[in-house]
Amino acid sequence: MNISTKAIVSNSEMIKNYKACREKAEGLGKIFILKNNQPDAVLFSITEYKKLSVFIEYLKSLDEKDIAKIIESLENEGNSINHSTLELISKIKG
Repeated sequence: MNISTKAIVSNSEMIKNYKACREKAEGLGKIFILKNNQPDAVLFSITEYKKLSVFIEYLKSLDEKDIAKIIESLENEGNSINHSTLELISKIKG
C-alpha cells in the first residue's frame, strides 16, 4: 500500500489539532494516524466511508464461487492492492 506523507499525522497532532486533521481527511479521503511511529488508526472522510460501506455490503452478498473467481483473477495479476472497486466488480461479472 502506498501512503502519501501528506496523509500521515501523529497521534499527538490528532489530539491537539482534531479539526485540522478532520479537514485533511475530508480533502484526502483518509488520513493515517501514527502512535510511536507505528500505524495506529485511520480516519476516513464520510464520503470515503460511504464508498467502503457500499463495497463491503456488496462483498457480503457474494457467494463462494464469485469470491473464488476474484481471488483467482487477482493472483493471476500478482498485485491486488492497485485494483479499483470498478475493476473488481467487472472481474466478478466477467
